[in-house]
Amino acid sequence: MAPESHPYKKINNVWMLTREYDGLAGAGGVKDVARQLAEALMRSGRKVSVVLPLYGFMDPKQLGFVPLDLAFEIDLDYAAEPRREYVRVFAKTGKPAAEKGSLAIYLIDAARYLEKKSVYTYTAEDEALDPFHHQGSGHFDYFAMNVLLQKAAAALMIRLGERPEIIHCHDGHTAILPAMLREAEGFRHYFAKTGCVVTIHNAGIGYHQEVGDLPFAEAITGLPEALISNNLLDEKFDPLLAASPYAVMNTVSENYAQELRETDEDVLTGWLGHRLLARGVVLKGVTNGINPADFDPTKPKALGLTAAFDPATGDLAGKAQCRQSLLRAIARHSLKTVRQTGTLENRPDNPLFTFVGRLSSQKGVDKLLGALETLLPLDQNFQVLIQGSGSKDIEDALAGLAATPKNRGRICLLRGYGQQLANRIYAAGDFFLIPSRYEPCGLTDYIAQLFGNLPIVHRIGGLVKVKDGETGFSYPEHKSAALMGAMQKALQTFRANPKKIQAMQKASIRTIHDTYTWDKVLTRYLSLYSEALSQVQ
Repeated sequence: MAPESHPYKKINNVWMLTREYDGLAGAGGVKDVARQLAEALMRSGRKVSVVLPLYGFMDPKQLGFVPLDLAFEIDLDYAAEPRREYVRVFAKTGKPAAEKGSLAIYLIDAARYLEKKSVYTYTAEDEALDPFHHQGSGHFDYFAMNVLLQKAAAALMIRLGERPEIIHCHDGHTAILPAMLREAEGFRHYFAKTGCVVTIHNAGIGYHQEVGDLPFAEAITGLPEALISNNLLDEKFDPLLAASPYAVMNTVSENYAQELRETDEDVLTGWLGHRLLARGVVLKGVTNGINPADFDPTKPKALGLTAAFDPATGDLAGKAQCRQSLLRAIARHSLKTVRQTGTLENRPDNPLFTFVGRLSSQKGVDKLLGALETLLPLDQNFQVLIQGSGSKDIEDALAGLAATPKNRGRICLLRGYGQQLANRIYAAGDFFLIPSRYEPCGLTDYIAQLFGNLPIVHRIGGLVKVKDGETGFSYPEHKSAALMGAMQKALQTFRANPKKIQAMQKASIRTIHDTYTWDKVLTRYLSLYSEALSQVQ
């Protein structure tokens, strides 16, 4: 990492608030960013603390946490109903022997969290217990969950005597805290010299954590009525708007930040980006990084892979073994974490297209369906493997495609998810499909590249980091025909110019190491932290 400039040296104590953290609780890319940025900050010699809820599916003792001798009540009023909620705190603290910094993780233990069986949505088990808690729908008390986390985190810092230079809030779930720190009298004095950064991981409609009941929002947050009413988007109180006067704000790629400020793609956020621009808020872009060591196929055991291989050097014999192993498991229908429809014949010379992710129109799977319906009968010499879950209509359509007799042996759908199975799919594939309608950053393109699986992406948001014909393939229009054209280009290159494919695999890994490791990206966040700190000095 490059030597730090002077302003960064002031930043020694960083706290993060997040609803997700890799290895503890996750639903999307936030978990990876929270953990990997926290660890990069620790490696740089800083004291880092992370706060998230203790959900009901987590066993703190098994995860290595111990209860602190610390419990307190948090004001969590409803409109016309004064209320308090009791919280305890579990902690895992320590300083790894090889590191200069330290990392502490705190879990907020409250009844509201313990009853939750997943991070953001109700599960099939929840629906069985209460038919009003529909599987896949968001928790009815999402706003109270978010406010409790933010108030409890601030109270925890005070009880521990911590005055961090920076509090880093991840997504709309934690974005009200900067306003509370400046508007609540007790917080305002204690945190007078603490700067705030808010990272928007997904600005799409439905991701802001907004609330339409304004008296409720005022009561539970304790914020002034004028602040609530001045931060409405589509007549709802919007935490991301509320953060804008009090924090430095960024999103997770330069291109996504530009789209939100300057293009009609911002319609997908409810025009949040343009509202921020009208306020004079500069929404900065910092493209997410990745830790290549977490996805290193030269060390297969930790990843659940059959054999080692190294796309960076062109040593791909083990990759072929990984594919054979996965095909055998699919042929035996022995993959326990998923429901399988269709199968894949052993055709080692046929290129394999892969997809791992949410089966939704936001992820472009509707366009993928259209492309496959045309391309499968047109070209008989490729295969497709899809893993994920999501929209019932899309799942059913993919299952129908996989079950069609003429597609037998060519397309397989694995409904469900398992990280090690995902690793096996990344390792087996030649091309990785990312046809997203919008994508703030994208992490799966990195992961696929590290496994020698070249991404094929819709050129939008953070996916512009995939360079067409150099580190993958990309196409400009969000249409099935455009996706199909990119797939055909990939097939042609695979068949006619295998050396080109190998050169692209090497180039993509080189680009990650040169530009997108977290230790490189960290300097961009330190710059944001320095800016936030300068605003309160």
